[in-house]
Amino acid sequence: MTTLGARLTVVRPGEVVIELPFSARLTQQHGFLHAGAVTTIVDTACGYAALTLMPEGAAVLSVEFKINLMKPAVGTTFRAAGKVLKSGKSLTVCSGIVEALAENRWTTIAVMQATMMAIMDRKGLKD
Repeated sequence: MTTLGARLTVVRPGEVVIELPFSARLTQQHGFLHAGAVTTIVDTACGYAALTLMPEGAAVLSVEFKINLMKPAVGTTFRAAGKVLKSGKSLTVCSGIVEALAENRWTTIAVMQATMMAIMDRKGLKD
């Protein structure tokens, strides 16, 4: 998040919000915020939301997501909200929404559904 310039603004059990100010260094060829940056902030918001409901000492890993990029990412600030839909022992299903602030109005530009996995032992990731 530091590399992108994003920051956590809300952390509650099962919910996380991340904000990203517009930066020309994160745009694609048409001047829109790149889909990779949009996806990164909403994936991270979903992952952290899932982590808030996992046992202490757990780590989180994205195992699947689907994103719909509904409008070009135009705005001065982008806000990604991740919410837990169903928290399980090893898998958590989340939804995410990305909004853009342009002309003093928030507009939804992307939605995500994601599955996150709780990892209790990082040594098992070597395979």
